[in-house]
Amino acid sequence: MNRFLYLGLIFLFILTGGATAEEAQVTLAKGLDELLQVTQRSSGGPAMAEELEPVLRRRIGFDFMTRRAIGPGWRQLSPGQRTEATELFTKLIIRRYSDQFTPGEQPEFKILRVNSPAPGKAEIPTSLIYKGSRYKITYRMEDRNGWLITDILAEGVSLISNYRSQFDSLYKKRGVDSVMESLRSSVERL
Repeated sequence: MNRFLYLGLIFLFILTGGATAEEAQVTLAKGLDELLQVTQRSSGGPAMAEELEPVLRRRIGFDFMTRRAIGPGWRQLSPGQRTEATELFTKLIIRRYSDQFTPGEQPEFKILRVNSPAPGKAEIPTSLIYKGSRYKITYRMEDRNGWLITDILAEGVSLISNYRSQFDSLYKKRGVDSVMESLRSSVERL
């Protein structure tokens, strides 16, 4: 993360008196900086997932993401199943996210102009250069007693929508037990 950009975002935050969209942008910049620090010192593999887990748990609203990803089936889950589903989905996302990084290969993030579609919500597009390729990643954030990432769009494809279509199909065909089994087997395969 460019230190000058980060300092500039903090200065903007101070000048605007904590305007919500700018606060989200500062939060994201700080999170990406933490992520880069972890990937820089990590040896990779399962160790990277372990090292990234506390950073990602602080920055991502996994409970909101899980509820949205499961969709209508969420209401049919017992409280125990909801807790298990959230933990399984969290592990799945953390492991898949950490698998995207290779030790010694540092991604370069550039935060673009923040958009605030509604109060308490922000969409922050970024440009990611990794291994010579450029990607457009948009982080959707919500103010949930602090700014949390609640969806990630990679090249315009929503992580939540992608999982929701899978889980919704399973739910409609075979009910909530098949959704839970899908989550368990996905985590076991990783």
